[in-house]
Amino acid sequence: MSDDEHHFESKADAGASKTYPQQAGTIRKNGFIVIKGRPCKVVEVSTSKTGKHGHAKCHFVAIDIFNGKKLEDIVPSSHNCDVPHVNRSEYQLIDISEDGFVSLLTDSGGTKDDLRLPTDENLLNQIKSGFAEGKDLVVTVQSSMGEEQICALKDIGPK
Repeated sequence: MSDDEHHFESKADAGASKTYPQQAGTIRKNGFIVIKGRPCKVVEVSTSKTGKHGHAKCHFVAIDIFNGKKLEDIVPSSHNCDVPHVNRSEYQLIDISEDGFVSLLTDSGGTKDDLRLPTDENLLNQIKSGFAEGKDLVVTVQSSMGEEQICALKDIGPK
């Protein structure tokens, strides 16, 4: 029996997990949580007392970090919730194409050309006007669970 080779069929991709477990009772305001499969930033947490037959429950109100939608979830405080790995990185803006994609300079000197302009009107206008004026712009890109989006902008002076 032990001489047989075992073959495992896996549909998962190799590499780090997109989320990690954390006890619901330890998640605080301004933390991150996954609600309905979306990475969210917690804006409000309220905890109910234990009932006659049960657990204390945590009521989370959170905002999707990519589309700004408000989501809510109620979880027993002793249970685990998924918390997304959220990374922020800064890139220098090189170019904006006509079809709404940006070209960014990475730390290693390469370019990153697979990001769209943000959907937030205010940020979009700041990026377009700053680029048109020839300013040196650095954008902050937030990535989580396989999605990436420009979330902030810094002006580091004229070129």
